[in-house]
Amino acid sequence: MAKNSFLKQKVAADIDAQVERVLADLGNPEPPLRLEVVRDRLKLDKGFYTANDPGLLQETVHKLRVGTKQLLLRPALLIDAVRKFDLRALYIPDQKRILLDGSQPKLKFRWNEAHEIGHSIIPWHEGAMLGDDDTTLIPSCHAKLENEANFAAARLLFLRGRFIEEARAMEPSIASLQALADKFGNTRTSTLWRCVEAWGDETPILGLVTDHPLHWHRKNDFNPLEPCRHFIQSTAFAARFSGLQETTVFDEIVNYANGGKGGPLGNADVLLNDDNGEPHIFEFESFSFHHYTLTLCIYDSAKPNVLSVSAR
Repeated sequence: MAKNSFLKQKVAADIDAQVERVLADLGNPEPPLRLEVVRDRLKLDKGFYTANDPGLLQETVHKLRVGTKQLLLRPALLIDAVRKFDLRALYIPDQKRILLDGSQPKLKFRWNEAHEIGHSIIPWHEGAMLGDDDTTLIPSCHAKLENEANFAAARLLFLRGRFIEEARAMEPSIASLQALADKFGNTRTSTLWRCVEAWGDETPILGLVTDHPLHWHRKNDFNPLEPCRHFIQSTAFAARFSGLQETTVFDEIVNYANGGKGGPLGNADVLLNDDNGEPHIFEFESFSFHHYTLTLCIYDSAKPNVLSVSAR
């Protein structure tokens, strides 16, 4: 499960300032953002490699015009990083070059490219992108850099406050999410992350990306102990429901999901316990896009105490 984490306020503000400069230089464009225009403004080049073909990956790396001493001494460094972290895209600072894994589904290209643009505009990433095994290749350091680049990509693709303003003007729902995804030109999954953030600043909201809840529609590699690909908490949700287990939430979806393979899978009012063990009512809504299912869980109210009164 990929459970979202939150950047420190100052780090987020510094990255957002970089994104603001880029968008201002482009004249604060209308959605959807054209990444080729962003790359042209930043003077970034783009190419492709194939991570699952060692021969082609090696050929791509060795064809690069190496400009840093470190890569000159160790041209296999990129290959090591790709294999260790299963990278789907790369940014090479001295080349100002983005490389995308061409074997990935095309729908993922846009996010992957924006993620690497994120690396390119965060000043403190340049010296760390191709570090040695004692720094960059440490998983904790890698995860930190990736989280920061994801934040930059999100602020860029969703045009910072523009998306938040439009999302908050709409009723939280799967239908609203799909309309926003179409307008901003981004995937439904990445839009789910942004909707949870926009709608859940004060209201506890949870977004889930899972396999189909019904076992006869699930993929063969489904893991019942880790049923959620992404477990996206709003800040208000994380503050009050941080101990909630993904299996608990997924089982609730299984309970109300209808038998359809695609389309709306139903909705229900579900009781979830907060970190103090107190029950609260959430409105659940699930929609299957065949390859994955999205679920929105939106806070409704605390469960009222019901007192039984005996007749006299």
